[in-house]
Amino acid sequence: MTQPHQIILLAHGSSDARWCETFEKLAEPTVESIENAAIAYMELAEPSLDTIVNRAKGQGVEQFTVVPLFLAAGRHLRKDVPAMIERLEAEHGVTIRLAEPIGKNPRLGLAIRDVVKEELEHSEH
Repeated sequence: MTQPHQIILLAHGSSDARWCETFEKLAEPTVESIENAAIAYMELAEPSLDTIVNRAKGQGVEQFTVVPLFLAAGRHLRKDVPAMIERLEAEHGVTIRLAEPIGKNPRLGLAIRDVVKEELEHSEH
């Protein structure tokens, strides 16, 4: 039997609930179709990365992959998130892999193109 693995879609976070709702809608297809997938926020909102790791560890999960819902790797992904991951690994005895930010995947560019095409179609009618 394979060990459970938690996928965490990581967004920055905001104290504005409307901002969080946007990311929750964006994460919904993944959370609904991939077992052990959840959204977490780096700061300013819940569930935090700490909350998700703590909850999953309590259910026996020891392997995590964090997929940042960021367009590029700025200071947060180069310094802050790796420091958070290092602390969580030490605190909980888990392994956490940090994936590339979603913006590095060329398929996101194709999805943006498709959205722009749809907008152009709407403006022509």
